Amino acid sequence: MSDQELFSPDLVFFDLEAADRQEFFEKLAERLAERDLIQDSWLEAICEREKNYATGLSFPSVQVAIPHVDPEHIKRPYIAVIKPKTPIVFEAMAGMGDDVPAQLIVNLGVMRDGGQVAVLQKLMNIFMNEGYAAQIMAASDPQQVVDAFTSLFSEVSAE
Repeated sequence: MSDQELFSPDLVFFDLEAADRQEFFEKLAERLAERDLIQDSWLEAICEREKNYATGLSFPSVQVAIPHVDPEHIKRPYIAVIKPKTPIVFEAMAGMGDDVPAQLIVNLGVMRDGGQVAVLQKLMNIFMNEGYAAQIMAASDPQQVVDAFTSLFSEVSAE
């Protein structure tokens, strides 16, 4: 399965509202579990991983978080895209600056070894490009979000 095929309108959420990361992960876990994508261990694993390896990234035109877990906590590969009603604060990746009020959260459910790194690189290359980031943020329905990501994934490299 190609990375582009991991995007699905069924996994694009505009209506998620949460006071903090913990509540966000709990709500996301419910939605992913309903779709039979994650193991019961997912919620604890993603909270623990986020505590140890923060995923907030601040780009010139968008604030993003890219949380993910190890493959053993996933049943089937997926990429979920969340545009929360109000930004959710994540700690900055690798201690790079202040907390990040994420306007966009991309949850990676990549199962192949090393696969997360390639997807992360592509996402970072997309968000570093202000035009690409604007294209993603302008998408107003789930299919538009999927179309934007899948076309951009084929344009950018993972380097």
